[in-house]
Amino acid sequence: MSELQAVTASPVREIARAVSLPHETVICDSTANPAPLGLMGFGLTTILLNMHNAGFIGIGSMILAMGLFYGGVAQVMAGYMEWKKKNTFGMVAFTSYGFFWISLVALVLMPKFGVEAADSSAMAAYLFVWGLFSLVLFVGTFRTTRALMLVFFLVTLLFFLLAVADATGNKAITRLAGYEGILCGLGAMYVGAAQIWNEMYGRTVLPLGSFD
Repeated sequence: MSELQAVTASPVREIARAVSLPHETVICDSTANPAPLGLMGFGLTTILLNMHNAGFIGIGSMILAMGLFYGGVAQVMAGYMEWKKKNTFGMVAFTSYGFFWISLVALVLMPKFGVEAADSSAMAAYLFVWGLFSLVLFVGTFRTTRALMLVFFLVTLLFFLLAVADATGNKAITRLAGYEGILCGLGAMYVGAAQIWNEMYGRTVLPLGSFD
């Protein structure tokens, strides 16, 4: 083979090899960060519901509307946007908690349409399994930030406290869970605010406590 043939054959072989290999289309993601929307939806609604649990306000249309739309629909939307960003944790967390709020509103409203209301044992089981789910996510936060880890610790504790309160009928535990839930909601708002402000100002305004 001549030198000219050797020089031209090598690029041809490389092109043939590249054509024969499967290709993956890489799309540049220029969409906004959906996490603050989900965190704020979760945080604000959690604060309002637990103000009821703590005995400050009643459970009226205001809490139900917040639970259905901001705690529910907005979080599901955030979860869908996290899915598009290939963020499994964010997708599972926001979508699941969004439907938790929607299901909670349904539990309040469905008896008004003739469906049997859930008794205290059923509600205890409902809250307990959500506590188990939150525990799974809490373990996952060990790879995120200390602030987010604290939020998921608090939400896990909140579900278990509410489950015990419903199982025992102890109003003092319900009130304690209310105060703890308000703290949990404030924590979620802090993480959401930190992500907004840190991005807007291009520096750390509110620290999140990275594990790196």
